[in-house]
Formats: sequence, C-alpha cells, structure tokens
Amino acid sequence: MSEKRPFVGGQAVIEGVMMRGPEFIATAVREPSGNIIVQKERLTSITDRYPILKKPMIRGVVALAESLIYGMKALSFSAQAAGEEEEETLSNKEIAVTMLFSLGLAIVLFVIIPTYAAKYIHSAVTDSRLLNTFEGILRLVIFFLYVWGISLMKDIQRVFQYHGAEHKTIHAYEAGEELTVENIRKYSCLHPRCGTNFLLIVMVVSIVMFAFLGWPDLWLRILSRIVLLPVVAGIAYEIIRFAGRSKAKWVACAITPGLWLQKLTTREPSDDQIEVAIAALQAVRPDQDVEVKTDA
Repeated sequence: MSEKRPFVGGQAVIEGVMMRGPEFIATAVREPSGNIIVQKERLTSITDRYPILKKPMIRGVVALAESLIYGMKALSFSAQAAGEEEEETLSNKEIAVTMLFSLGLAIVLFVIIPTYAAKYIHSAVTDSRLLNTFEGILRLVIFFLYVWGISLMKDIQRVFQYHGAEHKTIHAYEAGEELTVENIRKYSCLHPRCGTNFLLIVMVVSIVMFAFLGWPDLWLRILSRIVLLPVVAGIAYEIIRFAGRSKAKWVACAITPGLWLQKLTTREPSDDQIEVAIAALQAVRPDQDVEVKTDA
C-alpha cells in the first residue's frame, strides 16, 4: 500500500487539464499543432496571510472561491491555447464579472426556481419540513437534469474525456505509480474528491439544513438559502475532504451516489488526452522538481 501523498486536485478545461498541487498550479493544453503547452505558476492563497482561514468550515469556502478564480483563469488560457479564442486571456475584472454572472445564474436555477415552485404544494402540505424537503428534492432534480443535459453536448463530452484523464492520472499518482499512459489507463475515471461529488453533497446538505428553517415569506426563504450557502459549502467541503482520505466501508457507501453521477461527467480518455493530464500533474507534483514548458 502506497504512503499518503499531499492532495493534488484538478479540473478539465478546453483540450486540456488543470492540476493544483501544494505549491504550484499548472494547466496543460494540446495545441492545434499537436504540441502540449503548460502554463505553471506558484500558488498564492489568502490563507497564507490569514491562518485563521485554514480552520475547518472556513477553509472550504475560501478553497471554493480560490478554485473558481483559478478555474476561470485556466479555462481562459486553454481556450486561447487550443485556438478557440484569438483574444488575450481574461483580465481580473472580466473574471470577476463572469463569476458573478455564473453565480447569479446558479442562484436562479437552484435557489429561486425550486423555492418559488414549492409554494404550489403549500395548499396540500402544511408541514414546513415537508415543504422544504420537497423544495430540496426539486433542486436536486434540476441539478440532475442540468448535468444530464450538458453531457449530451458534443464539445462538453470531449471536456468530460479530459475529466476522466484527470481522475485516472490522480489515481495513479496517489497509488505511487510511475506516470505513464500504460499505468494510468487501468485506473477508474471516478474519484471521491471530484467536484461533481462536492456539488451533490452540497445539494444533500442543503436539504437537511433548510428543512428546519420554517416556511416564511418567499423573499425570506430565498434570502436564507443564499446567506447560508457558505455554511453549506463549508460542511460539504469537510465531508468530501474526509471521504478522500478515509478507507472505511461506510464512507465508500455514502459517496457511491456521487461516483454514479460522475458517470455522466466523465468519459474514457484517449492516450493523447492522458498525456496532457500527465504533463499537468508532473508540473505540480510535490515529490520532484520537473522542468516544464511555460506560457510566455
């Protein structure tokens, strides 16, 4: 059994993979010419200046916000490197606007719509816990339909192949394997620390938490869901962090639905896609110093 290694996480991007290690973050992209270009930078976190932000519950919210920022930068770089955009990478202002728009869209889809729709059964159900549970289940259904819908898109399916390559490569790294295509190929596309798992856990935690908030006016219900989102995210982060390290059977059973959901968000990658994931992970792995080609 291999020794525990520092966490390495990742994200699929356009024609590539972003990997995040303890000290560095790197995005590897397959250029139209066939070459792999790697953009690597040292990680900087606000938690280094304010250690209190590393405390349980708080660290999850900070990690989520920083992941969104780095993820947007990686997507911008990958779109340019893959030849899908001729403009320069997004500025910090453009990233902030994009994130705010995405957050607003998520609030409409997963907060306002299910919360508003739940009022239509209010005449038949008076128990606030049942009403809130129905709202949570409706939110979960919308989430499943959204994931299923985007999984049918051809371009997204290719991104999901890189998602599978990312997971397989991290599995091999965590097992102490040499990072070769042959070694990585045998591993699963599903991983317990996947962001898909995190989102599903967020949905489940919100159902449990919101069930006990009563049934105030619509605007108060919507506001309470938005205000408590950081708390829900913090709890979900701690759960998925624990699940990523634990080998207990009950933990494996608890995260199984999230692994099933990953069957929609991952696809079996090709060898050249695995090569891209290897390049990204080699650039950030903490156990060796690796020379990489960086974006100028």
